[in-house]
Amino acid sequence: MKKKKVQKTNAIRLLDKENIPYNIHEYPWSEDHLDAKTAAEKVGMPLEKIYKTLVTVGDKTGTMVACIPASDELDLKALAKVSGNKKIEMLAMKDLEKTTGYIRGGCSPLGMKKQFLTFVDSQAEIMDTIVISAGKRGMQVELKPSDLKKLTRSEFVAILEN
Repeated sequence: MKKKKVQKTNAIRLLDKENIPYNIHEYPWSEDHLDAKTAAEKVGMPLEKIYKTLVTVGDKTGTMVACIPASDELDLKALAKVSGNKKIEMLAMKDLEKTTGYIRGGCSPLGMKKQFLTFVDSQAEIMDTIVISAGKRGMQVELKPSDLKKLTRSEFVAILEN
C-alpha cells in the first residue's frame, strides 16, 4: 500500500517493522487548525473515518489512550467503566509530549514512549480502514482497525457520548 518515501515517525517505523500495510495522507497544517476535523477536510476523507487519539489518566490504571471518530466526543464515564477506573480525566496538555513522545496535533496511538492501555471505539470494527495520526502534524496513516488493535493490544469498546 505504501508508495512514496515519507518521513519516518515512530508510528510508521512500527508499521514497517510489523509489515502492516498502510497508506499515508499528508496535508498542510497550521497551529490554528490542529483538530481531526481539519485533517479530514484536508485529506478528503469522511469525518467518521478519521480517528483522534486522546490521552487520559485513570485513578486506577494511570495513563490510557482512547481512539474515537473525529466527529464524536469521548464519554469519560464509559471509558472509566470499561477500564476499571472510578474516575478519568484528560491528560494535561503540558504533559502530552513527556508522557507519549508526541505533540498536540501529531499524537498517534502507535509508537508512543510506552505501551499504554488502549481503547478504540467499537464503530471502528465495522470499517474497512480508519485514519489515525502518523505521529506528526500534517501526516495521517490509514490502516485496518484490526491491525491497529493488534499493534496497540487494544479493545474495541463503546466509549462515545450519546
